[in-house]
Amino acid sequence: MAKVRYTYNEETCRYEPVVISPKVAGRKLLLFLGISFLIGVAGLIYFNSRYPLIDETLQASKNDKLKTEWKVLYKQLERTSSQLSTLEQNDDNNYRVILDLEPLAESQREAGVGGREKESESIPYPLIRTAYERAEKIKNRLDIEAQSLQQLMNELTNKEKMWASRPAIQPVSNKDLTHLHTIFGLRLHPLLGYVRPHNGLDFTAPAGSPVYATGDGRVEYAQFSTSYGNVVYIDHGYQFETRYAHLTKFIVTKGQRVKRGQVIGYVGNTGLSVSAHLHYEVLYKNNPINPINFFQRDLNNKEYEKLIEVGSMSASSLD
Repeated sequence: MAKVRYTYNEETCRYEPVVISPKVAGRKLLLFLGISFLIGVAGLIYFNSRYPLIDETLQASKNDKLKTEWKVLYKQLERTSSQLSTLEQNDDNNYRVILDLEPLAESQREAGVGGREKESESIPYPLIRTAYERAEKIKNRLDIEAQSLQQLMNELTNKEKMWASRPAIQPVSNKDLTHLHTIFGLRLHPLLGYVRPHNGLDFTAPAGSPVYATGDGRVEYAQFSTSYGNVVYIDHGYQFETRYAHLTKFIVTKGQRVKRGQVIGYVGNTGLSVSAHLHYEVLYKNNPINPINFFQRDLNNKEYEKLIEVGSMSASSLD
């Protein structure tokens, strides 16, 4: 049985039951429900602010992890960029200097970067956009450096071939050499009796001593000559040529490829010669040049000084 509420009526001086009309009851119910709803919403908001949903928690954790990974990636890109800068500096300041090449201009190394930066403008996240731009710059620099290193490799191959071909050693070993006649230019010919050019150096050595090719090349001429006797011409390419005269014999043939240090013949006394020796010439662009300028590449300082000392003992040529 429902509990009945009473109220005192002063006019009748009696307690009378309280009668609630449906309209008042409806108002109170609506008020109760409204307050309850507001309390519930406020509680929900408070709870969500203090205790987010599990999905949101997991997503936030994942986002933090991704941010950390992007930061690590960016640091790795910075280290890669630094290492690439070191390689570029070695390229410009060392490798290209050695190979007589001009360093690459900054504009060449940065070529093509602008277009990539425009592409990154569509990325809405600053951290990702910055890393993307850095990665694209590094990729572009790597492409340029790869092309540069290929150019260096090609140039090195050509230079190695040129260095191997260039006359750079003595044609007669120091152990066989007894005198070096250093007269180069005009001199009195010991047999003909008049002044004429002497376009090489004379190496006195016992007959039969080995004569060596002073650089890689191809035998251009190998036969007997009235003045040179048994003589060999070697075309070294790069506009260099060497000649080896008065040989007792030669052991190469025309067209044969020879290597630096290869025996091509033996010291002799053939042609217009007064004693056993090798007459040696170096020509560049078909013009004779003094061969003595090429010997120090194959000798240490002491050996080179000895060579000059031996040469200073001579006062005349032998052919």
